[in-house]
Amino acid sequence: MSNLPHASSFRDLLVYQKAKQLEREVFRLTKSFPKDEMFSLTSQIRRSARSVGANIAEAWAKRRYENHFISKLTDADGEQQETQHWFGTALDCEYINQQQAAQFVTRYEEVGRLLGGMIEKSDRFCGELQKTSRESSAEYFVNATIAD
Repeated sequence: MSNLPHASSFRDLLVYQKAKQLEREVFRLTKSFPKDEMFSLTSQIRRSARSVGANIAEAWAKRRYENHFISKLTDADGEQQETQHWFGTALDCEYINQQQAAQFVTRYEEVGRLLGGMIEKSDRFCGELQKTSRESSAEYFVNATIAD
């Protein structure tokens, strides 16, 4: 058995933390892209980078149903691969250099491997949820009384 701590939130997942760090770095890097790319390449790479973490968060919420969990992790993997593609485009356009592209691609590949591991071991994440891993219950009725 692993010595890894139990994740009580998607924010506790290493893959989510790495995706969020990359998202911040992509945003900073793309500030230097030409202004005429704002509504094309800049927008595309930022959206795909942001979607990786968002899909991991959605997967966490859907882990009661293993197939839904896997589907959202697969979406996250697709988004990280799309982001890798956009780094190739940025390199081709000479907005970044070879070293920058390689560093980002390597780190996104790591996110992809982590996602793949979660998909392969999805049964460890899915199934009946303990109450401690969900938000507190909501009150559905205000001043409700049972009518006689």
